[in-house]
Amino acid sequence: MGRTHSNAFLQTPRYFDVPYEPVLKAVCARNADRVKSFAANWGYESIETDWRALVARKDIDLIDIASPNDTHAEIAVAAAGAGKMVSCEKPLGRNAAEAEQMVEAVETARVPNTVWYNYRRVPAVVMIKELIDQGKLGRIFHYRAQFLQDWTISQDLPQGGEGLWRLDVGVAGSGVTGDLLAHCIDTAMWLNGSIAELTAMTETFIKERKHTLTGKVEPVGIDDASAVLCRFQNGSLALFEATRYARGHKALYTLEINGEHASARWDLHDLHRLQWFDHRDEGKLRGWRSIHVTDGDHPYMKHWWVPGLQIGYEHTFIHQFADFLSAAAGNQSASPTFRDGLATDYVTDAILKSAKTGRWERVTASATATAVKAVGQQATV
Repeated sequence: MGRTHSNAFLQTPRYFDVPYEPVLKAVCARNADRVKSFAANWGYESIETDWRALVARKDIDLIDIASPNDTHAEIAVAAAGAGKMVSCEKPLGRNAAEAEQMVEAVETARVPNTVWYNYRRVPAVVMIKELIDQGKLGRIFHYRAQFLQDWTISQDLPQGGEGLWRLDVGVAGSGVTGDLLAHCIDTAMWLNGSIAELTAMTETFIKERKHTLTGKVEPVGIDDASAVLCRFQNGSLALFEATRYARGHKALYTLEINGEHASARWDLHDLHRLQWFDHRDEGKLRGWRSIHVTDGDHPYMKHWWVPGLQIGYEHTFIHQFADFLSAAAGNQSASPTFRDGLATDYVTDAILKSAKTGRWERVTASATATAVKAVGQQATV
């Protein structure tokens, strides 16, 4: 994610008219040799091997957190306390309790903030949002989403350490619920509103794995698969599924929404296309249509190529960073804010709780985010 974010920092002012000039002042990582190489490749002016030194620097305006989940809260709280703008990879915290601390810190300091739930910036997904807000779907009845991978099936795969920290519950907080399903939940609540209640089941298929750091075979604490049935505040029903045990799928994220007038669906593997069905079409021509979202009047696309030429995954981060800079100049944070990220953590916490209790669980509601203060006209990262 460090590469993905760095690319966004560099490319955003080349394609968007933003009120800041991003300056890549410093990058921080624990391995000095590798961070030097990373800095040289991406054009960072300096390096640090201790994030505390980075936060303390007076020449840094924005702290971007792209480190493992167990570091998010401490870094974010310290950065906000130092008056820095903060952007953070998802999930916001390992749990809602950590995320609450992070929200309190950025809102008390009144610093611009955002969480990198980048699928909100896919033009086709933004177009679905626009169609919903325009009432094109009418009353919403159903929402369903999946995020499927297959990379942890082998029982010989260890847990923990660099590259495999997502399998270590102490570092990750949860498995696919916080890693993959969180994306589905964030997008769903952005499109369809708050989730009121849910029931869920999770499964850890391989119960023990060798830990990379200790060399010992230890219990696996993360969930390998998660399935959720829920009800939104607007009365619509939803089905969510995430797994790392779906052989043949590397990153299959799909969503579909069914309304009284129309339905929409989207597939990450064909991310520039919106699938659309409208019952109000003439009967003999009624059917699913495929809309190629590449025209200049489609969301974000006027900044890119001529119509018909598509964009990809990395562009979603450029879109979010452009929105973040524009919002910060207007004394605002860019959605999803830390408070939006907290709302997702409330849902994932309820999912994990329901999986243990076997009961329906209510989801804790989150309040509206507060405004943040104005910042200067140059942002250093």
